[in-house]
Formats: sequence, structure tokens, C-alpha cells
Amino acid sequence: MRYPRTFSHIGLSVPNLEQAVKFYTDVMGWYVIMEPAEVVEDDSAIGVMCTDVFGKGWGKFRIAHLATGDKIGIELFEFPQNEKPENNFEYWKTGIFHYCVQDPDVEGLVEKIVEHGGKQRMPIREYYPGEKPYRMVYCEDPFGNLVEIYSHSYELTYSEGAY
Repeated sequence: MRYPRTFSHIGLSVPNLEQAVKFYTDVMGWYVIMEPAEVVEDDSAIGVMCTDVFGKGWGKFRIAHLATGDKIGIELFEFPQNEKPENNFEYWKTGIFHYCVQDPDVEGLVEKIVEHGGKQRMPIREYYPGEKPYRMVYCEDPFGNLVEIYSHSYELTYSEGAY
């Protein structure tokens, strides 16, 4: 049967779990639903599940769970010996290269991201200059994850065709 599934969560890899929890709670306003915890490779249900995902030999990692205002989950992973990619914006490669949040105060959120160690990657742009007030911008959190910000909902932005 075909029907639109809902979005549950996204997992982000970060170099420091406590700093990431602080950034996302302070800047995005997301709330903690599970405090940082360690997961180890063992015979527990979560240990076996992670071995299924990562393969044998992953050892351990730390994780925290947050939620957005619309109840979407954010899993934050801190792996030992994690590596920041040399180029974190290889948009031409298959895979997720950003996530997007919505805030009517695009400028205010960009300012908060920059104040908390992130960066703005481009100027704020309008989708329909002079016609509709829909704006967007790409930023980066302090850990190298790309975040796009929309002023209006995804459905409003694209419902009449943006291009």
C-alpha cells in the first residue's frame, strides 16, 4: 500500500557530545529526551543491534537523543577517533549532505549559529524575489554538519514550483 511516511529522526556524528547537546539545545531550542550515554559492543539488545549496523569491532560510542518542536528525533553520535572530513560539502556524492530547519527569523537564527561557533556559508536568498517572502540560507554547525534554514514550510516554498 502506498502512503506518505512520516519522518522519524536523523543521526548526526559529532566530535564532542556535550558541546553538541549544548549547541542544539541553546541554538535550535531542541530538547533532550535521553541524556548522553555510552553504548558498548556486547550481547545486550542495543549492542547486538549496533553490531548489525556497524559490523564487528566497533567497540563503543556515546549517544544522546534530542527532539525538535515537531517531534522529529535527533540522534547525536560521538565515535572514538572520529574524523572530520577534509571537505564536508561533497554535494555531488550520493548521501545526505544537509538537513533543513524552518524559522521565520532566518537572520536571527543565522546570527545565533555564528555566535555559537558555526558559520554562514552563503548570503540569505529569496526564492521569489519581489513576489513572495520565502527565504533560505545554508549554514554549518560548529561540528561541520550543514544546516539549511527556510523562512516558510517546505510545502509552501515548492507548492507552485520554485523555478
